[in-house]
Amino acid sequence: MNKGIYVHIPFCKSRCVYCGFYSTTHAELCHRYTKALLHEMELRSSVEASLSHYNTDTVYLGGGTPSVLDLSDMELIFHKISAVYPGNMREVTVEMNPDDVTPQYVSALKSFGVNRISMGVQSFDDNRLRFLRRRHSASQAIKAYNIIRQAGIGNISIDLMFGFPKENIGDWQNDIKTALSLDPNHISAYCLMYEEGTPLHKMLEAGKVKQIDEETYVAMYTELIDQLTSHGYEHYEISNFAKHGYRSIHNSSYWHDVPYLGFGASAHSYNGKRRLWNIDNLQEYIMSVEQGVLPAEYEDIDADTHYNDLVTTALRTCEGLDLSMLPNEYREYALKSASYSLSNNNIELCDNHLRLTRKGLFVSDLIMSDLIKV
Repeated sequence: MNKGIYVHIPFCKSRCVYCGFYSTTHAELCHRYTKALLHEMELRSSVEASLSHYNTDTVYLGGGTPSVLDLSDMELIFHKISAVYPGNMREVTVEMNPDDVTPQYVSALKSFGVNRISMGVQSFDDNRLRFLRRRHSASQAIKAYNIIRQAGIGNISIDLMFGFPKENIGDWQNDIKTALSLDPNHISAYCLMYEEGTPLHKMLEAGKVKQIDEETYVAMYTELIDQLTSHGYEHYEISNFAKHGYRSIHNSSYWHDVPYLGFGASAHSYNGKRRLWNIDNLQEYIMSVEQGVLPAEYEDIDADTHYNDLVTTALRTCEGLDLSMLPNEYREYALKSASYSLSNNNIELCDNHLRLTRKGLFVSDLIMSDLIKV
């Protein structure tokens, strides 16, 4: 089975108010961190015998902001992956911020084998971008998109956010309209989340901002689905839309129980039986790897955990949960637990798959919690 590699680049030039991912602004450590990444790749290959036959299908550099790395460090990373974990790399993605995009940088990425760019636009409204503390403007995002296209990258994904404080449906429609005018291959769209520990959550607690109400959320999500599907995008995962043939192969592996390797501080790996994660401390990660010690913890996945993981990932997709993948005990449990959602048309059973209906998309968390085995 083909597999994916995820590389976490935790550096950002500045922190956005909503971000709950592990990241740091200590860019002076970029080169040292890159060397640690390369060493971790070698260490993992030497201590895990199964990785000697790892056939890499996809590579994804996420963050943080991978595009803050110098091109020399980028080249080292891709060279090491090709040397230690070779394969038929169908999809090689790098996340970029619009203000990092230059013709020279994108052309170099293409020469390294990158064939997909995921760009964090978030909004085409300058006021909302300033609220998020993004470093780019709406015009910069559009310019960056065109640079990537002109450089010959044929697969571009853009990220959007909705549900800003005081945002109305008309504001959101304008963002969607601008996104569609660029004609990207893929669009990911998320409702603004107030994760504990983020500056945004602190603003909420202090009463400086107010979350949108549920009615507005439903209207915005409905508008997103209607607009994108009417323009030929397949709604293949709760937050993801793709033109035909442009689903994210790498991210789809997470939702379809495909093993993957993760390198870097806070990165996760999964082999079907064990989940492994690196420590989320940059300095400790670097020092540990430099000393030849893999800075990771792990858990062995029992049958109940594997079933629960399938429920919370597969149900996010348009295919849904494949009951034929489950042992009889879990298949019966899933069907019994889904009976209420089946009766009120939040889930449908089709070709031995349990999948969310359009109605069920809006209460997906509740449906998943009903099916989880505790």
